[in-house]
Amino acid sequence: MTSDPLDTARLAAAVADPAAGAVATFDGRVRNHDGGRGVRAIRYSAHPSANEVLTAIATEIADREGLRALAVAHRVGELAVGETALAVAVSADHRAAAFGAVHDIVEEVKARLPVWKQQIFSDGSSAWSNLP
Repeated sequence: MTSDPLDTARLAAAVADPAAGAVATFDGRVRNHDGGRGVRAIRYSAHPSANEVLTAIATEIADREGLRALAVAHRVGELAVGETALAVAVSADHRAAAFGAVHDIVEEVKARLPVWKQQIFSDGSSAWSNLP
C-alpha cells in the first residue's frame, strides 16, 4: 500500500529470475468512464489493515509450485485517469503458473482488500463504491 505512483515495469524487474520462463504482469489503471459516465479521477482510501491483507494474499499465492517471485502494490490517494491503481508482477517457471497467479492475486485483492474508492465524475459529482 502506497501513495506513491506505481510502476508495473519496475515490479516486473524486481521479480526477474534467470530460472523463470515467464514474467506476467497486471497494470490496473483508472479509466475515463464508468456506467456511461465520464470519470475524471478516483480517490482510494484504505483501512489500516490493508497492508497486512495485501501481504497475506501475496504470501498465500507465493507458496505455489513453480513460482519464483511475485510483487503486488495498491495505491491510495487521488489518481487521475491513466494512473495505475493496482500493479502485480509474477515470475514463474512456466507461463500458465505466472498467468494463473496474476489472475488469482487480482481477484483476491478485489474480494478481500479493504480499499474504498470515490469516483470523481466529469460533471463534478462523485460516488463511493466498494464500501463495507
